[in-house]
Amino acid sequence: MSLGLSAIAGPIAAQFASGVSVVEVYATVTNERGEPVSGLRADDFVVEEDGRPQQVSVFTEGDIPLSLAVALDRSFSLPRARLAEAATATQRLLGELRPADRVLLLAIGSQVETLSPLSTDHRAAYDALRGIEPWGTTPLFDATLAALDAIQEASGRRALILLSDGSDRYSQASAAEVLAAARHRDVIAYPIALQRNAPPFFVELAAATGGRSLSAPDARSLSSGLSAIAAELRRQYLIGYAPAATEQGPGWRSISVKVRKSGLRVRARDGYYAVR
Repeated sequence: MSLGLSAIAGPIAAQFASGVSVVEVYATVTNERGEPVSGLRADDFVVEEDGRPQQVSVFTEGDIPLSLAVALDRSFSLPRARLAEAATATQRLLGELRPADRVLLLAIGSQVETLSPLSTDHRAAYDALRGIEPWGTTPLFDATLAALDAIQEASGRRALILLSDGSDRYSQASAAEVLAAARHRDVIAYPIALQRNAPPFFVELAAATGGRSLSAPDARSLSSGLSAIAAELRRQYLIGYAPAATEQGPGWRSISVKVRKSGLRVRARDGYYAVR
């Protein structure tokens, strides 16, 4: 099944719990070696919206349902050997996920093809990668938007791993439009450049969504990078707060998440669009 380029959707609403508007943020905390840090408590975090301190009312570590899309560039711009390496590394990634994690597997060519639908059947996704062949061009911006839309429909925590050489060809959407759309969605993006340097679009997409971008010029770096992402996804924190009422109308709200302990770094999305 192929996914076409959808229109850039309108703002997503803040989530609701018990009739109270709650903003939910997924945060990754790492130490100086870049390793995920577990065992933190709600009072270890400092959360601000538009510079105003917020009271954390929802807090969970680690055991958070995950819906993951993996979008693999299979276009002719990627050498056949690199495509085979990416497919093998993705198969290894599937083995590092928790059994309850749901996975959607997409292939990027001239269109975005669903190789395996969103499911906990990791074996089906594994088998769908066998013998994958190069095909088509790379409308990377269009494909990224389609992948974001596809996983946005899932429940729970949503993430996208994008594997590509980073070259765009013949997209209708621009990089700026895709980044704006990503800010209206609730998907953590992990773009991985299958080359030595990540393009600016990958870096900006990761920063906007609370993920991170990686460069993987060879099979070893790709496999280790995907393994590190899997470890992150197993150890993220869910932080929720109910923002105080303001006279501001709909629009962008910046979010800052920090920890009180020194030597630790937090990655989280940098804001959301309020609809009222």
